[in-house]
Amino acid sequence: MYLKKISLVNFKNIVSQTFDFQEKINCFVGNNGVGKTNVLDAIYYLSFTKSYFNPVALQNVRHGEDFFMIEGNYLLEGREEKIVCSLKKGQKKVLKRNDKAYTKFSDHIGQLPLVIISPADRDLIIEGSDTRRKFIDGVISQQDKAYLQSLIQYNKVVSQRNALLKYFAANRTFDALNLKIYDDQLIELGAEIYTKRKSFLEKFTPIFNDKYQVISEDKELVKLSYKSQLHTMSFEELLKNNLEKDKILQYTSVGIHKDDLSFDIGEFPIKKFGSQGQQKSYLIALKLAQFQFIKEQSKVTPILLLDDVFDKLDEHRVSQIIDLVNKDEFGQIFITDTHAERTENVIKQSNKPYQIFKL
Repeated sequence: MYLKKISLVNFKNIVSQTFDFQEKINCFVGNNGVGKTNVLDAIYYLSFTKSYFNPVALQNVRHGEDFFMIEGNYLLEGREEKIVCSLKKGQKKVLKRNDKAYTKFSDHIGQLPLVIISPADRDLIIEGSDTRRKFIDGVISQQDKAYLQSLIQYNKVVSQRNALLKYFAANRTFDALNLKIYDDQLIELGAEIYTKRKSFLEKFTPIFNDKYQVISEDKELVKLSYKSQLHTMSFEELLKNNLEKDKILQYTSVGIHKDDLSFDIGEFPIKKFGSQGQQKSYLIALKLAQFQFIKEQSKVTPILLLDDVFDKLDEHRVSQIIDLVNKDEFGQIFITDTHAERTENVIKQSNKPYQIFKL
C-alpha cells in the first residue's frame, strides 16, 4: 500500500496544495511554521478521520474559511483507492471512499494502516492514563473491528451509568435493578476488552523490548507493563465493592476505563528518571513496535510518518533509527525535518528512492 497523491484545500495553514509522492521515502523540509507537520497530519486524517494533533475538527479549518477538504489517492493491493474527507462549518464531517460516503467512520479504521512518530508522543509519558489507554486501543482497533465496537459500546454504557448515579443523587433515590442493567453490560464488555488488552500486551511487549535494545545498543533496560484493576479482582466484585463510593462520587470509579501502562527505565519511571534522549528512544521503540505488530496482524505494511524525529537525539541514536528504517520491512515513509542537509545525508544511506519537498 502507498499514497500516490494528496490534495489539500483550507486545511490548517494550507490554502491549496497538491503533492505527488514517491513510493518509498518522502521528505518535507523547511523552517518551523511552514506547514510540514500539517501535511503529515492530513495523511493521518485520511487513515483515522481525525487530526493527530487537534481533535477539535473545526479548528483544522484554515482561519477565515468555512470548510476544508483532503483527498488522497492510494494504491492498495493493486487497486486504486480514492479517500476524501471534508468538513463544512455547521455541517457534519463527510468521509468518502471511491465516491461512496461512510455511514460509520469506525468502519474505515484499519483500512489504511498508519503509524506516526512525533514530538507530541511525549504526552504518552507526561499525561494521564487516558492518553496511554488511547494508544493501546488505537493499535488493537486498527486490526480488530469487534474490539473497537465493544470499546464504543462500553464507553456509552459508562456514560449511561454515570447519568443514572447523578439522577440517584439529585433525587435522593436508589434503584438497584436499574443499575444492575448497566453493571451486567459493563461486566460482559469489560471482560472482553480486558482479555484482548492483556493478550495484545503479551505479544507487543517482547517486540517493544527488541526495538529499544537495537536503538540503545543493549545499554539500557526498559520495562512496559499493563496495569489493570481486573488483575486482582473480577469486574463484578469491583463494582460491588465500590458501589457506595460511586454513589457519593456520582460516577463509575472502577473498571477497564481506569487501565494504564507503566513505562520504566531500570526499576524507575521513565517520566522522572529518563533523559530526553532516553524518553524519545522509548517512544520511538514503542511506535516501531506498533508498526511491526499492525503489519503482522493485518498483513498490510502501514505508512510510517516521522515528524521531527531526529531532534534531541545524538548522532548515534539517529543512525540506529535509520538502520531500523532501512530494513525492507518498511513501506512508504514520510519525514519532516528543519535541516534539509541532515535529512538528505540520512536518507541517501538508505539506497531507496526518495523525494524532497522544500516548503
